[in-house]
Amino acid sequence: MFINIIIGLIIIGITVTIQAYGTSFWLNYIETKYLVLNNITFIKKSTKLLILTALFLILLHLLQSGIWAFIYYILPNITEFETFEKSMYFSLVTFTTLGYGDITISVNNRILAGFEAINGILLIGWSTAFMFSVVQFIWKREIQKQK
Repeated sequence: MFINIIIGLIIIGITVTIQAYGTSFWLNYIETKYLVLNNITFIKKSTKLLILTALFLILLHLLQSGIWAFIYYILPNITEFETFEKSMYFSLVTFTTLGYGDITISVNNRILAGFEAINGILLIGWSTAFMFSVVQFIWKREIQKQK
């Protein structure tokens, strides 16, 4: 159990780092690409920005879930996942806290699934807050445009 706690904490550290660098990168992208929005293209650019931000955050979460899936797949004491696809499915269901239960992990390794669920809640919440800040950015530009 102690080894699984250490592994879980390391993976959480890696995924939080990915989230931090990813959102910082995207924030810089927004500031350079969308700082000036004129009247004609405001709605188009705003919609494009929201779509691209959502897709970027989803890709970050797929990468983070993929890291968990890779760990499940390579750990020698986890034998439930014959294919990476199966471990990725389990990881996505766990990361999003959906928890279908059609695929389960052995009792000795369930702590990892719990750590992944905690990690997913944290990072998806972070992404939700980030998405809201992008909406605020757009609203702020709209207000400035009207002045």
